[in-house]
Amino acid sequence: MSDSAFATALREAIRARGISMERIRDRLRERGTPVSVATLSYWQSGRSQPERQSSLVAVGHLEQVLELDAGALISLLGAPRPRGRAATREVIGFGELWPEPLNNVLTDVDTSWDTRLSRVSLHDRVEIGPDRTERTQSIRQVLRAEEDGVDRWVGIFEVDEPGTPLPVTRAVWNCRIGTVSVDLEAGLSVTELVFPKPLARGETILTEHALDNPPPQPQSVMYERRCRLPVKELLLEIRFDPSALPSKCVHYTVVDGHERPRVLTLDAEGSVHALANDFGPGRFGIRWEWD
Repeated sequence: MSDSAFATALREAIRARGISMERIRDRLRERGTPVSVATLSYWQSGRSQPERQSSLVAVGHLEQVLELDAGALISLLGAPRPRGRAATREVIGFGELWPEPLNNVLTDVDTSWDTRLSRVSLHDRVEIGPDRTERTQSIRQVLRAEEDGVDRWVGIFEVDEPGTPLPVTRAVWNCRIGTVSVDLEAGLSVTELVFPKPLARGETILTEHALDNPPPQPQSVMYERRCRLPVKELLLEIRFDPSALPSKCVHYTVVDGHERPRVLTLDAEGSVHALANDFGPGRFGIRWEWD
């Protein structure tokens, strides 16, 4: 890709300022607009440009960090460019699915690549122990980069009852734990899963991670996946201990504020699952009742 006026001006400003990418990243994070070093590198090389509203806000702060006149970089950005599949995907804001305190938790985490990752496949498996509490969640997913340079995925978790212990995220396959931000009072945690290397546009990656719940935990009565971007294939699986089987299980979806419930039947192994294709944005979950 040939250099744009924005990329050239950004590169020259960084050189003139004599500041490292890492320091720029830190300064932007301090201002509440985190941008990864990889993203900055792609911006200055012309391989991508800031287009989303959060990125444009970050560019305004970037002008301050580089001691440029207000609008010096923003004015060089043209209209947003189409990005293949990503250009046609519906997306909603974090605030439409999670409570307001999430905004504070997201401050320290880089979400700049979130909408540049297509969710090809997502499989959540939840293990319920004999004491009816949630032991662990295993999340296996296939993601596809819709732009060069994508290097991480951000996971959000909310406990059913704020004040109870938050789970510990454990990297299992093809990722490592990056920044972790929590709000214990609100019962929220946000974790970066960093890929082994930045992805090229069209490249896919298979990752797996787990969330282990420390005791004490209240009885578990539901599990819900919140999707702000569409998921091509979404599978939720709940495995119950044979000594603690629920009396009733219901699968539900919530789209545009409308809930659609469906009763599920336990299989021979004491588990239930729900499968959807091309789901989202919305909420996709399973809830159960104990005798």
